[in-house]
Amino acid sequence: MQKYNISRSNYFYAIGLSYKKADADIRGHFSLDEDSKLRLLNQAKENDIESLIVTSTCNRTEIYGFAQHPFQLIQLLCENTRGTVEEFQEVAYIYKNKDAIAHMFRVGSGLDSQILGDFEIISQLKISARLSKKHHLLNHFTERLVNAVIQASKRIKTETEISSGATSVSFASVQYILNNIENVSDKNILLFGTGKIGRNTCENLVKHTQNEHITLINRTKDKAEQVAGKFNLLVKDYANLQEEINNSNILIVATGAQRPTIDKHIIQTQKPLLILDLSIPKNVNENVEELSNVKLVHLDHLSKITDETLEARKKHIPLAEAIIEDVKKEFNNWLETRKFAPTIKALKHKLNDFAAAELDTQRKKLSDFNESQAEIISNNIIQKITNHFAHHLKDDDVSTDESLELIKKVFQLEPSKKNV
Repeated sequence: MQKYNISRSNYFYAIGLSYKKADADIRGHFSLDEDSKLRLLNQAKENDIESLIVTSTCNRTEIYGFAQHPFQLIQLLCENTRGTVEEFQEVAYIYKNKDAIAHMFRVGSGLDSQILGDFEIISQLKISARLSKKHHLLNHFTERLVNAVIQASKRIKTETEISSGATSVSFASVQYILNNIENVSDKNILLFGTGKIGRNTCENLVKHTQNEHITLINRTKDKAEQVAGKFNLLVKDYANLQEEINNSNILIVATGAQRPTIDKHIIQTQKPLLILDLSIPKNVNENVEELSNVKLVHLDHLSKITDETLEARKKHIPLAEAIIEDVKKEFNNWLETRKFAPTIKALKHKLNDFAAAELDTQRKKLSDFNESQAEIISNNIIQKITNHFAHHLKDDDVSTDESLELIKKVFQLEPSKKNV
């Protein structure tokens, strides 16, 4: 990216891992909670990283940023998670410059989601960009790129049907319950954790199960009460967790903790119990499967969406990709203008020097010299000349690099510093 004069560093990278090659356990090792993200951002500043965005969801953890070498970003990730460089190398991906830009577009537009057309990631990207900007880690290029990805995402959502039907993990979990549990409306359902996934799951439970026996528990009770109030559901104290689990037929865990919050020792009931773990890292210890009455299903094993709906969505991929290319073209055009902006700026300075010298000469020659009128005329001429050169450089039929060198040579412009 050096030639575009957008960063002190040479390259823009996207590094990370996702559901495609990393299972839930490995993704859990690289999961970043809010505190870990803040530590990573602060460390990035200490390491003189200029611009960086970090996202961590149940399906992926990624860093987008400028660096001399991708290991600078990989090291930041590993030092702030439980993951190791060796694990990262086995399952990770590294994209550079244009490939990194293209990757962000696909991720933000739902084309790289575990459930095709799932747009939850774009909200994560927005939040991450705001956090980076707050910590002065969002340069003009990255902010412009994120805004372009948001624009593409909005257009795909409104101009295609790629997100029609079931989309989220929260819906997939409810769909699994409906397909595998008889008389769902009569079962006792306990939802443990009322973060974003928990709230969405709760909404889908109410909407699709017609169940009036849904109980919510959260470590912070008032958060559970805020969610319950919308749907008139029962809330119990965290201290009652074991009792409520033993009263339940279905337990949904979405606590977002870094360590398991449920294990076999807390389960005392002998009746059949279905546990759905919607968390990354896993929040349910796999030792619960040692209990014969318990069936554990993690989000990686959920039936995400019906094949019929998935196939219908795939039909909209070409249109979504066309929209991405359209928005990306606009972004690349802006990027091209960054390429010659320093030269145009230097040219304008040179022309201003010419004008100042000539005005000084005429000022000495003419007794009735009109200062203000002369400045207006010279400024207008300079603006027209620079605009003319800028339009020429934007022309697809000309070689920008050759034209830039010719302009520099003709006007004897100082070589522009790289990575301004």
